[in-house]
Amino acid sequence: MKIRALLLIIGTWLVTGCSTTLTDNPDPVEQKINSLLSEMTLDEKIGQMQQVNDGFFGDEEATKQAIRDGKVGSFLNIVGAERAAEFQRVALEESKHGIPLLFGRDVIHGYRTIFPIPLGMASSWEPELAEKAMRIAAVEASSMGINWTFAPMMDVTWDPRWGRIAESCGEDPLLTSEFAAAMVKGFQGDLGDPTAVAACAKHFVGYGMSEAGRDYNTTYIPEPLLRNVHLKPFKAAADAGALTFMSAFNDLNGVPTSGNEFTLKQILRNEWNYEGMVVSDWGSIEEMINHGFAADKKQAAEIAAKAGVDMEMATTCYADNLKTLIDEGVITEDMIDTYVGNILRVKFKLGLFEKAYDNHVSTDTILAPSHLAVSREAARKSMVLLKNNNNTLPISKNIHSLAVIGPLADAARDQLGTWIFDGQGEDSTTPKQAFGEIIGSRMNYVPGLEYSRDKSAKGFAEAVAAAKRSDAILFFAGEESILSGEANARGIIDLPGVQTELITELRKTGKPLILVVMAGRPLAIGAEMEMADAVLYAWHPGTMAGPAVADLIFGDYSPSGKLPVTFVKGAGQIPFYYYRKNTGRPATEDDVTYIDDIPRNSKQLSLGFKSMHIDYGVTPLLPFGFGLSYTEFEYENLKLSSNEMATNGSITVSADIKNIGNYETEEIVQFYVRDKVGSITRPIKELKGFEKINLKPGDVKTVSFELKAEDLQFFNGDDFVIEPGDFDVWIGPNSDEGLHSTFVLK
Repeated sequence: MKIRALLLIIGTWLVTGCSTTLTDNPDPVEQKINSLLSEMTLDEKIGQMQQVNDGFFGDEEATKQAIRDGKVGSFLNIVGAERAAEFQRVALEESKHGIPLLFGRDVIHGYRTIFPIPLGMASSWEPELAEKAMRIAAVEASSMGINWTFAPMMDVTWDPRWGRIAESCGEDPLLTSEFAAAMVKGFQGDLGDPTAVAACAKHFVGYGMSEAGRDYNTTYIPEPLLRNVHLKPFKAAADAGALTFMSAFNDLNGVPTSGNEFTLKQILRNEWNYEGMVVSDWGSIEEMINHGFAADKKQAAEIAAKAGVDMEMATTCYADNLKTLIDEGVITEDMIDTYVGNILRVKFKLGLFEKAYDNHVSTDTILAPSHLAVSREAARKSMVLLKNNNNTLPISKNIHSLAVIGPLADAARDQLGTWIFDGQGEDSTTPKQAFGEIIGSRMNYVPGLEYSRDKSAKGFAEAVAAAKRSDAILFFAGEESILSGEANARGIIDLPGVQTELITELRKTGKPLILVVMAGRPLAIGAEMEMADAVLYAWHPGTMAGPAVADLIFGDYSPSGKLPVTFVKGAGQIPFYYYRKNTGRPATEDDVTYIDDIPRNSKQLSLGFKSMHIDYGVTPLLPFGFGLSYTEFEYENLKLSSNEMATNGSITVSADIKNIGNYETEEIVQFYVRDKVGSITRPIKELKGFEKINLKPGDVKTVSFELKAEDLQFFNGDDFVIEPGDFDVWIGPNSDEGLHSTFVLK
């Protein structure tokens, strides 16, 4: 604790007094930064710290004059390559110092070519695919003048009620870290290239733990949990070279994260030596007033500036108050120099000073066939097969008739998912369109419901009639895109509307019932899974949802996705995550007497004393890492290179995986570890590695994982430690199953 306090003192000195150090830096970029800073007025420096939305200054001429006067460093939501180029021309040619602008836009999972929501992409367990998708997103976005996006979001969450789970990569810090780094690399590419788009690691930090899943809400995260889980993806993004970070909306342990010196200064700057830029979230500096942490905009500006927020998004606490705060001696111009230096550094690294303002990629890259092909691949690999009784899937393309029913079967806009400012429904190929192209008049399409929340049964009869004259039923269930994303928390996470009632009626026909779920969160679909013969969870798959679903339904590809998040039985089971603690009274399914089975007048002590719900039991609906395919895999021959590991050593853990089915496909092999005894209680399992392999029928592959002692490190409240003791290891297909062994760390 004393060391961390000393770091904070040293870091405060560095942040408030490093202008001399920067001046002496021989790096050419740093010299250019300091040369600019020496020429700029205080007003011009404060202007660099201001990011405003399109239209903030009024009409076009007023906006250009503000640029000439150095009143803005970045714009949000400037639409159109020509407008962006003209504003950039004014900045470079007509402003005093020729400092270029950052043009920010939310390009979360695609620009016009939309890929699966991030939670869906994480289901592929293929970070390289996410990198490829975000590279395409950057190519399309940069062609319209965008050079900064507010992604990736790497908030770890355990709560499917939270609407922004759709933007996350799920519940696991390792999986999220791998995807965070990959997406940063995809967006930024080669920073010298015209298609480079600055990534933004958001939301720093803890936002995914908002109480009750309500957006913008309070978070309480003990430091061990913060460091062992929530900070890891952000560190991975920083190490991957993310040019910017975004402070979050939430307060963390009572301190709003846009004014939190512990996270922004001590951890990000002092411990991680991060040299990029920190931008506030939209209005999050001014919102410290609502939090009750600042009395007014002036105090909010003071708090955020002292904490280390370089640029204010949307609101004007900085623009209105920083100069006064300097005049009053509350903050110093040296601090401002440091923050403006961080902003200029991003602009230099992006090459904006050298890039011609009209040097944009041709807009014919938008929706290019190669982009759509990757969108289709990503959608296909993001879908997770949850059930397939009696090999209901795949079905033959020669099927005599197929009923295509449900509110998401032809929902061109909704299949794109949340946060797609520039995605357009008319670009989408829906399941109805895709299946119609393949089987033509043999498709019996009836929506049954007009939209996901529809509570009218007026379409039931026609849907049931279509099902009765078909050989199988393909029902597209789920949520409209507006039901997930920012500010769209749900307290009930069942299928909305009367979808379940329609599924019930379709089940009565006796025809094979295949359920395809398109949603922005893991829904509580236990009852629907019981009724269905097969269930494919498609998330919101993006532009090419229809062809991707058809690829899997007809067996051109076998599903390979696995869940990046636990599926709960109902909202009352939240939070439920695989790396939970064991507790002092762990329960198994054998310990549960379910509520309907409890005899009347039972004595208080008759049910035992174990950690469980008497209505949900002790298991989730589906575990983290779960996913089926059209083939079967056999795991065998688990081996450890040694049953002992030194505290500075490593061991290799391997297993043979065999395809014992009839389809060539991919399998995601997962490696878990448990530290059985620690100086603080440890999780029952932690993901330490994964590998995606392709196997033809009959093929066997040995998959090996190197486990280093440093991989067993954790923060115990005082320090990062590697503690000797007994460990369990598993290699398996999900977090609940697998081959097991043990080793000792000495």
